Amino acid sequence: MLSRDILIGCLPFLIHYLKAKSVVVHTYAAYAIERIFTLKNPGGAAPVSRDEVKPILEELLVNLFKAFEIRGSEENEYIMKAIMRTFSMMQEDMSPYMADLLTQLIAKLAAVSKNPSKPQFNHYLFESLSCAVRFTGSSSGNLAEFENGLFPVFTEIIRRDVTEFLPYVFQVLSLLLELRKDGLPDTHMGLFPFLLSAAPWERPGNIPPMVRLLQAYIKKAPGMVTEEHKLGGLLGVFQKLIASKTNDHEGFYILNTLVESVDQSVLAKHIQQIFILLFQRLSSSKTTKYVKGLLVFLSLYASKYGAATLAEIVDSLQKKLFGMVLEKLYIAEVQKVCGTTERKICAVGIINILTQCPVMLTEYNNYWAPLLNALLAVFELPEDTSTPDDEHFIEIEDTPGYQAAYCQLAFAGSTDHDPFSASIPDAKIYLAQCLNKLSTAHPGKVTPMIKSSLSPDALACLQKYFTAAGVTLS
Repeated sequence: MLSRDILIGCLPFLIHYLKAKSVVVHTYAAYAIERIFTLKNPGGAAPVSRDEVKPILEELLVNLFKAFEIRGSEENEYIMKAIMRTFSMMQEDMSPYMADLLTQLIAKLAAVSKNPSKPQFNHYLFESLSCAVRFTGSSSGNLAEFENGLFPVFTEIIRRDVTEFLPYVFQVLSLLLELRKDGLPDTHMGLFPFLLSAAPWERPGNIPPMVRLLQAYIKKAPGMVTEEHKLGGLLGVFQKLIASKTNDHEGFYILNTLVESVDQSVLAKHIQQIFILLFQRLSSSKTTKYVKGLLVFLSLYASKYGAATLAEIVDSLQKKLFGMVLEKLYIAEVQKVCGTTERKICAVGIINILTQCPVMLTEYNNYWAPLLNALLAVFELPEDTSTPDDEHFIEIEDTPGYQAAYCQLAFAGSTDHDPFSASIPDAKIYLAQCLNKLSTAHPGKVTPMIKSSLSPDALACLQKYFTAAGVTLS
């Protein structure tokens, strides 16, 4: 309703009112600034630009942080939210001020961690820290500054077991790790044993951020975290999570990161036991969510360690079990896998099973065409969102006493990760290329199988992939 000129023109006055001794006045001023920074024009752009805020940024920051010194506003959530929004809007323009601001934020965190009483304030405090790390911590020097400042207070929060803050601490630590471009310092590795201990996993609110933190450790330092005594602890966490209907997907996140990040030889001694655990859970307590997670894992395993290796290890558990996996899991259920990245992982896995697994053309050749049809359905049809009538997902497992909920930090969030983004940008073209290689290696065998088993519509889709890839079936 107010014009852009009025909004920009009132900012200096609002910044001035942040110094008002009245809690009501400076709170409304902070709230108004935060709201102005979140406004959008009808076209979607913000009416206030970073360049327009730059000349008044220093005064804005000084007055926001000074407002915490006014009696009654020591933990004012509206001021902290305005700080978060300012960080979010100004991004790298905050860099010149960040050393001083970080000191003040850490001091505030140390103070409130002694007696957390304002959940909203605490949340925006951690959001502000996450924002600062994400937008100004990209250079290694800045990142070290954040780590040096944050680690002492984080370590103290962990030592004192400040329940409300642990999920936040794990998320910020994950962000710090994910932004690192070099190896892990001792400060990070010193926290690793704590993540493998049993106590923190008993609280549901800790589980998602701790899993993400473990994934970050595995990706950044696979050699250090998979030494034998540590790998056993990691697999123990996986085993605990995979047994839970609520948290089984978190167990798959750890397992998939191990498969993607470490050499096959590292898991070799444990892999049979891992598969036994997975199939035991499948037979004892099958849910749609679990099947989806299992399909993504099997597909990633086939793509990273080889489809022939997958078939061999599955059949080593029980004769002809791989055929059951193809029929009952892949062909029957893969259409239910949801998420662009998850569906792509399954597609790449199926392509490798179809074209790089010799038993698919011998003892399991009766599954070859149905599996190809299932793959084309993944490419061309919407996902199947149905679940059995008698299946009820458990939201919260029975846990004694109060449990802190998991509050995700928007500015510490991780991005969706495609393990094949560089090697296989387009799975449809990859299918055409792999079928072309298979057909060349087995002349007169693959093409008749395709033409006799696919519908005209499916053949037409496949032909489009071949054209896009610039190959033909021999």
